[in-house]
Amino acid sequence: MGFDLKKATFLCWVVGIASLLALAPVNAATAKRQSASASKASVKRAPPAKKVKVAVRKRASIRMVSAPAKLSFGQMAGLHGAHDALDLKSSVALVMDQDTHEVLFSKNESAVLPIASITKLMTGVLISEAKLPMDEVIAVSQADVDTEKGSSSRLSVGTELSRGELLHLALMASENRAAHALGRTYPGGLATFVSLMNAKAKMLGMHDTRYVEPTGLSSKNQSSARDLATLVNYAYGDATLREYSTSTGYQVAVGRRTLQYNNTNRLVKNPAWEIGLQKTGYISEAGQCLVMQAKVAGRKIIMVFLDSAGKFSRLGDAERVRRWVESIPVAPKVSPLASNEAAPKV
Repeated sequence: MGFDLKKATFLCWVVGIASLLALAPVNAATAKRQSASASKASVKRAPPAKKVKVAVRKRASIRMVSAPAKLSFGQMAGLHGAHDALDLKSSVALVMDQDTHEVLFSKNESAVLPIASITKLMTGVLISEAKLPMDEVIAVSQADVDTEKGSSSRLSVGTELSRGELLHLALMASENRAAHALGRTYPGGLATFVSLMNAKAKMLGMHDTRYVEPTGLSSKNQSSARDLATLVNYAYGDATLREYSTSTGYQVAVGRRTLQYNNTNRLVKNPAWEIGLQKTGYISEAGQCLVMQAKVAGRKIIMVFLDSAGKFSRLGDAERVRRWVESIPVAPKVSPLASNEAAPKV
């Protein structure tokens, strides 16, 4: 049998193809292994990630807790539970005709309570009646600084004002350092002044009244509405006290500055009111307080409001009383002669 070149060439081609097909899976597996190895190598070569500590600040929870309001003596005594026909916010009130002394309205008028800066009305009475020189210069001292309540003042230690200026500020603007300086510089000193305050109260028949200092910052300064009506009636007779307590504003020169003070009772600026004398007061133990002498519907009326709840409630009570007095019908005055003429003959 002869050699067939074509068959031999075809057979070699088939064998070559078969060999290539047999090697393909091996090459693929090898490539896969190499790829995996390369991948692992690349992972190993990658630098480790840095650990970063993140500080998480917890937001502080802030709760605004309001301190409970300090109760007044009247609230603690249950006086605010008493209702009245005028729906007053003051737990104590007294309305009196100044000329006849007729009590037109009363509410807990015998209750003895702290009177706050109403105290300064008695301070003014003593200073005015002492006839001390009103132009005498008095320096505010450290002793006049309020250590009772820690209240502020625009009269710094060392301020020099006349006695008259201090009295004006005490009555109109209820300036505590001014009132204390007046008592401290009284002949005999502060202790003598306070004893004279109590002696004056006793002389006027104010048996429910007690003073321990001249400003009213102490809750131990106490009185009743009846006693304060007596004091208002008496103080009204002093022209200086009437003028100073009802002035709407006052300026004093302190060094290179001029200080403007205003009345603590805004009713003095109200044209609907004709106020002859007034004084306001407040400490937490006393509540809002107000005493006034005013002309209402042609009558001289004395008003006393103690332990009123709310910043402006004492003024609201005064307005209620004024409208009520204005609504009271005035009985016609009949002369005895006219009465006899109208009487039937027997």
